[in-house]
Amino acid sequence: MAETLTNLAHQTAFFSLTIGNVIMVAVALVLMYLAIAKGYEPLLLLPISFGMLLVNLFPSIIEEGGLLNYFFKLDEWAILPSLIFLGVGALTDFGPLIANPKSFLLGAAAQFGVFGAFFLAMLIGFNPEQAAAIGIIGGADGPTSIFLASKLGQVELLGPIAVAAYSYMSLVPIIQPPIMKLFTTEKERKIKMEQLREVSKKERILFPIIVTIVVCTILPSTAPLVGMLMLGNLFRESGVVRQLQETASNALMYIVVILLGTSVGATTTAEAFLKMTTIKIVVLGLIAFAFGTAAGVLFGKLMCKLSGGKINPLIGSAGVSAVPMAARVSQKVGAEADPTNFLLMHAMGPNVAGVIGTAVAAGVFMAIFNV
Repeated sequence: MAETLTNLAHQTAFFSLTIGNVIMVAVALVLMYLAIAKGYEPLLLLPISFGMLLVNLFPSIIEEGGLLNYFFKLDEWAILPSLIFLGVGALTDFGPLIANPKSFLLGAAAQFGVFGAFFLAMLIGFNPEQAAAIGIIGGADGPTSIFLASKLGQVELLGPIAVAAYSYMSLVPIIQPPIMKLFTTEKERKIKMEQLREVSKKERILFPIIVTIVVCTILPSTAPLVGMLMLGNLFRESGVVRQLQETASNALMYIVVILLGTSVGATTTAEAFLKMTTIKIVVLGLIAFAFGTAAGVLFGKLMCKLSGGKINPLIGSAGVSAVPMAARVSQKVGAEADPTNFLLMHAMGPNVAGVIGTAVAAGVFMAIFNV
């Protein structure tokens, strides 16, 4: 009887928990608080934080044969990131980008953070493949970060990279406004933009087809991401496959978010996460995201000057691909300067351009490393 009780006691987590596990459990609880109490991207942060909680109470759940290990294989094989893009495409209105093609420039400018962090990471000791996987965090695009890290064989860094990317996506309302205000004047923040033109159905249908042909011809390695993004959007705009569009943007999307979020969170074991490399990745990711935001705003200021004051620089911050949170932040900061100013639809152009831009940046890295 005593032996049975001893065996039972040793099966509890109390005998295997380390100080590191306790720290990671505390981090998981903080992230849960931010998701539930503050509403910071709860669809992403809640499953990630719960996966983090599970793996630090029961590490075997992510090991070979564990439940979340099978989920994680779908991340490694780039299946879940691609399906996320399918859902994003089915949800996203590309109309503002089609109506104002100049938005592509703002989406491209925001990728400065990606390449800036890439070079910075190499300067502090990461090899080029690791630096590329870290730099893509600057696009504030979790699925692309996971996709690129997997393609470049950086599986050991995938957990910290994914958690950093999704955390910064969640914290966009906190990180971006100070940077936006730092680089703009109150007068610039009050600029009202002209109403966007109406986009025809033909334009909406042709857009995803043309983008797929152009981007995938130049960078074939982007096909899993850009192709799925545009397929989802074609479902939306064609109007003939409403069932597929609804499935991709609702049921399938939410299932994939659960699998991806919990499996990513489960990579954050204390042994893998609590080390100097992780701290460097988190800091570099923040620098990349801040640089991307600043570059978008500064390019927005340049476009404002060249247009004779017709473009509000705040929409440049939406060039990172955190859709639609970054566009909402542009609207919020603009409304603080002038409550009658409505920038949301104008900011959605750079925002969706940023999604395409980050996928293209990932394709550039894969081309550089011949993946």
